[in-house]
Amino acid sequence: MTHYVIKILLTTALVVAISEASKRSSLVAGLLASLPLVSFIAMFWVYLETKDSGKVAALSDSIFWLVLPSLVFFLVLPPLLLKLKLNFYLSFTLATALMLGCYGVMVVVLKRFGVNL
Repeated sequence: MTHYVIKILLTTALVVAISEASKRSSLVAGLLASLPLVSFIAMFWVYLETKDSGKVAALSDSIFWLVLPSLVFFLVLPPLLLKLKLNFYLSFTLATALMLGCYGVMVVVLKRFGVNL
């Protein structure tokens, strides 16, 4: 149980730190958010709990391939908000939907090329 509480506290602290940093500097917040800290933490916990480097390698491989479609969110959101001047919630929803669609496409394309996540 303590293990899970530590996981929750670390993850929460990371999100709060990025949120607070964004109030002062979008550069610092963007840097913190762009670092694969969540991936680092997840890999660390997987290894700590399983002692299986193969599971860590598989997670790393999945993260690599799935970062690509996640970038769509960041490419689409600013134009929806700034150029099209759509409502924040609508923009966020549309960018998320497009990103999720790209995840689906990526998984299908990778399977066609023999990459199983």
